[in-house]
Amino acid sequence: MNIQLKGKIALVCGSTQGIGKAIAMQFAECGANVILMARNEQKLADTLKELPVNENQIHGIVSADFSNPQNVLDTLTLLKDKQIDILVNNTGGPAAGKAIDADPQAFLDAFNAHLINNQNLVRFCTKGMMERQFGRIINIISTSVKVPLHNLGVSNTIRGAVGNWSKTIANELAPFNITVNNILPGATETERLGSIINNKSGKMNVDRSVVEKEMLNEIPMGRFGRPEEPAYAAAFLASDYAAYITGTNIVVDGGRTPCL
Repeated sequence: MNIQLKGKIALVCGSTQGIGKAIAMQFAECGANVILMARNEQKLADTLKELPVNENQIHGIVSADFSNPQNVLDTLTLLKDKQIDILVNNTGGPAAGKAIDADPQAFLDAFNAHLINNQNLVRFCTKGMMERQFGRIINIISTSVKVPLHNLGVSNTIRGAVGNWSKTIANELAPFNITVNNILPGATETERLGSIINNKSGKMNVDRSVVEKEMLNEIPMGRFGRPEEPAYAAAFLASDYAAYITGTNIVVDGGRTPCL
């Protein structure tokens, strides 16, 4: 298969690092015009310079603070003249820790950062998608949608809510030829994984190599994922080849999740 996204406009959230950046790079490699959305303006500008322009694309950036849903809504007015064909919802996960120890505000903050922002972005983008009878919505969530992960209490809770929200809107948008799917990355070599390892290392008072080995022992493939690997799945879901796939989860975790 030769995945072509030429002529499409993709809005990729959280796209200055990790999986979000890898998706933006892959989309641009496939010919899409990419709009990067994240908080740090300097990182946005730096990432913009890295995006391929093999098809003479015009890429862009918008800065938004995902801890403030109103700020994200206000920022979307800058894109009112853009016809977004592909939306990638991707937001950094809540801090590690047990659910029982979490302050209730942590759940509310995570709910706003993930589900409320996703809802606002989808409502903004799908107006044009419905008119054009085409759209792709891809949510980067976590394998915790299937099996809760140890010491990620707030994240497990909120990402489960996002998973069910996604399935609901997938059914509602299917008549408009708009697909909605989730990518569930496993342990992937990103800054967040490094943070989780360091946090666990500190709490256990052991070297981080011990934590890494423990995590790798849970992965049948014996290695952490690369950000490019979920990005390949995203490119496929954004393409015409995935036109009849909607409302589902694509797990990219090296076999770690212990269920189908």
